[in-house]
Amino acid sequence: MKRYLLLMILTLALCTSCSLDNDNSAEFYIEVMPVQSVEIPEEFVQGETYEIFMTYIRPSTCHVFNNLVFDIQNHERTVTILNTVYPQEECSFEAEEETISFELTVSGTETYLFKFFQGTVEGVDHYHLVEVPVVE
Repeated sequence: MKRYLLLMILTLALCTSCSLDNDNSAEFYIEVMPVQSVEIPEEFVQGETYEIFMTYIRPSTCHVFNNLVFDIQNHERTVTILNTVYPQEECSFEAEEETISFELTVSGTETYLFKFFQGTVEGVDHYHLVEVPVVE
């Protein structure tokens, strides 16, 4: 997962941070944001659609929600939040909580395992794990 995420971020940064100006400064870059909390049902019903909410700390007004990255393997989902950071802008550095969500339509009857990225400590990725059983 770490390699996939790093490769995706580097590719996105290389493709989007190039400038035709010769000032050699990046206009923006992508930053992975740790998930602080999650609102998710205790169980799913097969075929139903659910909205899952995640809260993270946005460190400044220069940080803008960009996208969610999903690594999906069967009924296991690794979820990562990406922000675009605009360092040349005038920013307020008062951190504030931001809540985002995604929808999931439940397929199959197996228990879902969600791994919400919470950051890296000493080179080791940490995740908030949530198992959600599927009932009929």
